[in-house]
Amino acid sequence: MILISACLAGLNVRYNGTNSLDEKIQKLVLEKKAVTVCPELMGGFSTPREPAEIIGGNGQDVLDGNATVVESSGRDVTDLYLKGAYATLQKALEVGATHVILKEYSPSCGSAKIYNGAFNGTKLAGEGVTTALLRRNNIVVLSEENFFE
Repeated sequence: MILISACLAGLNVRYNGTNSLDEKIQKLVLEKKAVTVCPELMGGFSTPREPAEIIGGNGQDVLDGNATVVESSGRDVTDLYLKGAYATLQKALEVGATHVILKEYSPSCGSAKIYNGAFNGTKLAGEGVTTALLRRNNIVVLSEENFFE
């Protein structure tokens, strides 16, 4: 079984109430080869919500307590991102997921790049909180950019 970011399957769960539909990925859900997750919603956020970025590092640093996730207004939402990451891990274990496809650049889901924490659109190498936790638990995480069926 594969877990997939709900936004990639066409669900309007992104911070701004939109989706990032990838029809090839959506097909996996329709064929019941994959199930959707949204770490942010699982962590307690609603849609829409303020954009957030990791300040002071990447997802690994957040897990280690050395970085935070902050909304554009300055509110620290680290605990909600951690809650969502652990809920996603639990779901992955429940369904026996061997691979997880998550949305690139997200502070939860980014697998190769995330935003730099300055809310200026600049991306840097790094991974989100959920990706970091899944990888620590030996689950393969890919993005829509490097997933090939």
